Amino acid sequence: MRHVIFSMLLLFGMQVMASPVSELLDRIEPGTSKKFKIELQKSDRDFFELDQEGKRVVVRGNSYVNIAVGVNWYLKYYAGVHLSWNGMKAKLPEILPPVPRKERHETDLKQRYDLNYCTYSYSMAFWDWDRWEREIDWMALHGINMPLSIVGMEAVWKNVLTHLGYTPEEVGRFIAGPAFLAWWHMNNLEGWGGPNTEAWYAQQVKLQQRILNRMKQWGIDPVFPGYAGMLPNDAHEKLGVNVADPGKWCGFRRPAFLQPTDPYFERIAGLYYAEMEKLFGKAKYYSIDPFHEGGNTAGVDLAAAGEAIMKAMKKSNPEAVWVIQAWQANPRPAMVDGLNAGDLMVLDLSSENRPMWGDPDSPWYREKGYGKHNWLYCMLLNFGGNVGMYGRMDKVIEGFYAARNHPNGKTMAGVGITPEGIENNPVMYELLFELPWRAEKFTKEEWVKGYVKARYGVADPQLLKAWEVLAATAYNCPNIQEGTTESVFCARPGEEVNSASSWGSSRMYYAPADLRPAAEAMLAVADSYKGNNNFEYDLVDVVRQTLSDRGNELLKEVMAAYRKKDKAAFGTLSKQFLALIQAQDELLGTRSEFMLGTWLAQAKEIASDEENKRLNEWNARTQITTWGDRVAANNGGLRDYAHKEWNGLLKDFYYPRWEAYFNLLEKRLQGEEAADIDWYALEELWTRLQNLYPSQPTGDAIQIARKAYAKVK
Repeated sequence: MRHVIFSMLLLFGMQVMASPVSELLDRIEPGTSKKFKIELQKSDRDFFELDQEGKRVVVRGNSYVNIAVGVNWYLKYYAGVHLSWNGMKAKLPEILPPVPRKERHETDLKQRYDLNYCTYSYSMAFWDWDRWEREIDWMALHGINMPLSIVGMEAVWKNVLTHLGYTPEEVGRFIAGPAFLAWWHMNNLEGWGGPNTEAWYAQQVKLQQRILNRMKQWGIDPVFPGYAGMLPNDAHEKLGVNVADPGKWCGFRRPAFLQPTDPYFERIAGLYYAEMEKLFGKAKYYSIDPFHEGGNTAGVDLAAAGEAIMKAMKKSNPEAVWVIQAWQANPRPAMVDGLNAGDLMVLDLSSENRPMWGDPDSPWYREKGYGKHNWLYCMLLNFGGNVGMYGRMDKVIEGFYAARNHPNGKTMAGVGITPEGIENNPVMYELLFELPWRAEKFTKEEWVKGYVKARYGVADPQLLKAWEVLAATAYNCPNIQEGTTESVFCARPGEEVNSASSWGSSRMYYAPADLRPAAEAMLAVADSYKGNNNFEYDLVDVVRQTLSDRGNELLKEVMAAYRKKDKAAFGTLSKQFLALIQAQDELLGTRSEFMLGTWLAQAKEIASDEENKRLNEWNARTQITTWGDRVAANNGGLRDYAHKEWNGLLKDFYYPRWEAYFNLLEKRLQGEEAADIDWYALEELWTRLQNLYPSQPTGDAIQIARKAYAKVK
């Protein structure tokens, strides 16, 4: 009896043993856990509470993740410490600022989702355990308790296909390479970027097992990829099964879709879940997005498909919940309407731009939202991992509270982020994950005041002025668009440049001059914040943005001079444009977050041998430039989709493209016959190089930011 009582006290009372929260605190700064008292308490409602006991700060909550949210809240709003992707460590005062009165926050939005399939390729393709450990800490601090988790899942497929009689060579032709696994998972392509080596499969399985073990310690429920009927294109000939052809995606042939009415569907699905369980265990949540981005559904009984997918999932785990993205035609009503309430969780993938939950102003408006099914209010924000300051602060806030008070909000179960790429715009993710804990609606102006003090540790009027400018310009996009305004530096050259990628936009939604006061305000006080990691990161990012904005303006002036056949003006302005690219390249070399060398170093360092290093580096270079082969890059529109304003890439990839183009136009101004440039041939050559790029920053960020900003004026 005493044993039972002790166990219950340990579970629901004050925690005296080491917890994942204590370990996280000591990773922030060794010894920090001694300054906190962590109390895990039973509650049907999610909560965290801040209190004081002597010199120690008390943080209570009903789960370790919610306690971590409380820790983060304390660090931001009491200690002036903001932990984000650009820095997950901090120097805390010897005695922490006290909590003068108990502060409690509660929420009935219990699910907080993280990640997009694309994130795993655009940002996370080559992460090792150290980087993953920091990310799981970030997840916990932001309350995330159901992240998409697909590391190593290609090994499940390798085992399934082997059981079905596929040879290693055939498996290699089906499973995509490291930087393209996301689109293979989403049934968009097969084989591109591979074949992977046995060493790759083995290391990713071990990495995922370590990731899952840490998530289990936190009580985080991973979302595994479920089975939706995907098979190699030769499945009909190889296995004799009845498959549908979903068509093409951006020039790539999609994998085949096994008809749910085929007797083999249940068998193969069962094999898939069994192999997954052997490697990684069961999950509560399974992510499945059949016919993603325009997949052809002709000849498919959608209701039967939904039923078969759900049945196979439930057979593996009776408690399983299907997680599906609301994007374009998905979720198709015919596929999910027949499912039971509670069996489906819908990610309203882009609630800030194209919500489907029931916002009548949305281009993807669904009057009844998702009906009986639970759903999450999600922010997509980033496309392609592109660099650029961007957000819709007002829309995120207004939309959230509107959804909460809407009749369709009764089935709203939480919030989530679904970016294609992370490690950018930390302010927007901070805002989104605070929403569930703020019962009262607030304005962005009110929130930004707290963010500035948390971000830099002081309430500086100049820094507040800078962020008020940013909140009114870059983070106040009035349009529905796919991510940041794209820098023309990163675009394939042409007389008319409307975007860098096929589906983005380079059209400014604020006057470039309106954002510059933010850079000027930060530069005015920069010397006072030398060594402040968050300040220096933000300063570089803000000045980078002003250079990009000026480039968008200047290119129009360059082309106007060309059309007027003003040789002198064209020569002068084109040189100024190229100088801006050089200035941005130098500026971004002061921060590892903005360096090509960081990305390539990750790709090579995770490799176990030279063969993997070469494959990984080609994957890494190709993804951010041509993306696909000539057909997919040019006709499929994928070239430069994942463009990056990065040190090294600007100097050696974007600069030479623009220089070659300006030289071409110069010849034409001189009356010479000059053929158009084969851009793909030029770009593809770079993807096969193996020259080294630095991954350690150089130079004084503040001095170089001042020097770079002088070129804007």
